[in-house]
This record gives sequence, C-alpha cells and structure tokens, in this order.
Amino acid sequence: MKKIVTIGEVMLRLSPPGNQRFFQAGQLEVEFGGSEANVGAALAYWGAHVSHLTAFPDHEIGWAASGKLRKYGIDTQFISFLPGRMGVYFLENGAMQRSSQIIYDRTDSAFSKFTGEGLDWDRLLDGVSCVHWSGISPAISEEAAQLTLHLLQEANARKIRVFGDLNYRSNLWNYGKAPHEVMPQLMELTQVMIAGTRDFKQCLKEEFGSFLEAKRKVFSRFPACEYLVKTDRVSHSSSANGISASLHTSKKVFSSRSYEMTHIVDRVGTGDAFAAGLIYGLLHFKPKEAIEFAMASGVMKHSVPGDVLTCSLQEVKELMDGGGSGKIKR
Repeated sequence: MKKIVTIGEVMLRLSPPGNQRFFQAGQLEVEFGGSEANVGAALAYWGAHVSHLTAFPDHEIGWAASGKLRKYGIDTQFISFLPGRMGVYFLENGAMQRSSQIIYDRTDSAFSKFTGEGLDWDRLLDGVSCVHWSGISPAISEEAAQLTLHLLQEANARKIRVFGDLNYRSNLWNYGKAPHEVMPQLMELTQVMIAGTRDFKQCLKEEFGSFLEAKRKVFSRFPACEYLVKTDRVSHSSSANGISASLHTSKKVFSSRSYEMTHIVDRVGTGDAFAAGLIYGLLHFKPKEAIEFAMASGVMKHSVPGDVLTCSLQEVKELMDGGGSGKIKR
C-alpha cells in the first residue's frame, strides 16, 4: 500500500439545491471539501494510505469535518484542533450558459493560523511515497505558506517525490505577499507540477507567449522538475465541456485522448480528481498510461456530485480503456 501525505484547508461547502440561485434558496446543502483533501480522498478510495495535514476549529463543525475525512478513509491523526473558525465557501451551480460561482468566507480560519508547531515530521513522513500540495495553501496566509514550505523541505530531505498543483487563484492572495514572492521557492522543491501558462505567468511574474515558452523556462530554472502537466478545457456551456491533458518532460510529450462531456453534474473537484489520477498513475504506470488514467479520473468526477471522486479503479480504467457507454451494469 502506497503512503501519501496531502496538505491543505478543508472548508464547509454550502450550496442551494440543484441549480437554484442563492436568492431563490430556502435551504442550503452541506458538504466538506478542500482541493488537497479531495485529492487525498480519491487516493484513499483507491486503497492508498493517505494522511492529511490540516487544522480545524476545536468545536462540533471541526470535529464533523475530521469525521468526514475518516469516512473517506483518510488518516486524520496529524490533524490539529485550534481556536478559530471554519473556512466556508458558497457554491451556486450554473446550468447551460449561466456560469457556476463560488463565494469564499475563509479569512482567519483555524488553518490559516496553523504553523505546524509540535508536528512529528519523522512519524508523518515515515514510509511515504509522495506529498501533494497546491497553490491554494500558500495563498491563504504567511503561516500556511511557511507550513507548506516546511513540509516540502522535509520531503525533499527524505527524497520523497513532491506533486504540486500551482492553481493560481487571484482572489486569495490578500495577506501582503504576491505569488512570485512565494511560489518559486516551493516550485524548486516540486518534481511534478500541474499548471497552465497563466499559472506560470503569475507564479514567476513573467510573460509567456505560449505554454511551450513557459515549459522551457520552468525546466531550465527548476532542475528538480521531472514532469509538467496541463489540462485543456473548452467550455461550450456550464453543462457541456471538452477536455484533454498532456504530460511533458523536457524532451517528450504524452497526450491523453479528448473527451466531450454533456450534462455535467458537478464541476467542482474535477481538477482534484485529475491530480489524484495523476499521482496514482505515476506511482503505478508508465507516463502515457498515467496521463490517460489522470484524464479519465477527471472526466469521471464531472458525473459525481460533491467535492470528491468516488469511482472505483475499475470504473476509471474502463473509461481509460475506451469504455464509458453509460449502460446499466447488471
């Protein structure tokens, strides 16, 4: 069984039922989710031993969030419970030509103040195959940025492979630091990066005319990087998208098949499902199979409500191998 560590905030997700607008809703549906924990939950569902590093408020909502992670099979023994509040986000699901929208309410959450003080790094990282982080954590606060950096330094010192989804989000960088002041130090310690041209522009504060140009810069500047991975999405509407992905070394490119998705159920967490599939793929397959497995994982998540992909390895592999007819299985 592979051991994996993920790090990041888990939030309370509140959504109007179905495709209602916020103004219409008489009630809100409750979920818990966070990008990195979503990755961990999918990997745990596939049999990996996943420990998630985060902090929750020390009250019933925080305890419920920890319980939800345990339900997904995640090891919660390294989670801290601190004074503070639970981060919240509100999701309004779009349909047809109306976009989905998210409103964050996560300032001064327990995780944003978590320094990792008292963590037993040797115990956390004992026997671990890889670590996963995203650009969301270092965008939240100085404390979260430093905690992420510390984890990556500890992982590199132990020769543990690091996966990072750069995931630039403009509305999160509000504590006085810009991405280019924080992200390069984390990128130096990351062997597999998921990112597009926009992410690289913001994280490196450079203009790139194309992904190819950014790719050359990244492989030149960050010698520890083994793979760059990007997805390409075409949004025909909120309910219909086309998607594909590619995995890049400094000399080769491995491309996935393209998918046309109609009647999307829930787009939130699809990038996290892709990241989980990439981690699983590179731990178990060759590069071409790995990117196909990652893309199939991301596509499957579009059919599942909530933040987390709960499809079996068999289901993902069937789609990866050309299945996906949607026929009833008896």
